[in-house]
Amino acid sequence: MTALTVTTDRTKFLRLVLTADAVVTGGNGLVYLAAAVPLGALLGPDAALLRGIGAFLLVYGAAVGLLAGRGLRRTISPAATRAVIALNIGWTLGSIAAVVTGALDLTTAGAVWVIAQALLVAVFAELQIVGLRRTRTT
Repeated sequence: MTALTVTTDRTKFLRLVLTADAVVTGGNGLVYLAAAVPLGALLGPDAALLRGIGAFLLVYGAAVGLLAGRGLRRTISPAATRAVIALNIGWTLGSIAAVVTGALDLTTAGAVWVIAQALLVAVFAELQIVGLRRTRTT
């Protein structure tokens, strides 16, 4: 008779969500850096602002990816995860405020893009909250 050992990795869902956030965020940052001029014409903000946002997103995406990475850690820092969640919520609220106030001189396409990415970031934050709850031992 063979014994079957079942292990549950309570971090699997959270790692997946953090990894998806890192990939999307980093990819967005790369696009902003590589195509700042045409994106500025399409979305409204000048290329320098888009490059700055792109650089931030690239670094932030890398940091979230490191947090998600399995590496030598079996656990994911709850405090760091809460920081990611807070930053994602802040990004969402800031994006909505930028559209409502007209602070970025967005085109119609730019306003639609900013709201769409804000909604995606809000979904990441919610999924990260769910994932963090799943990591708790009962």
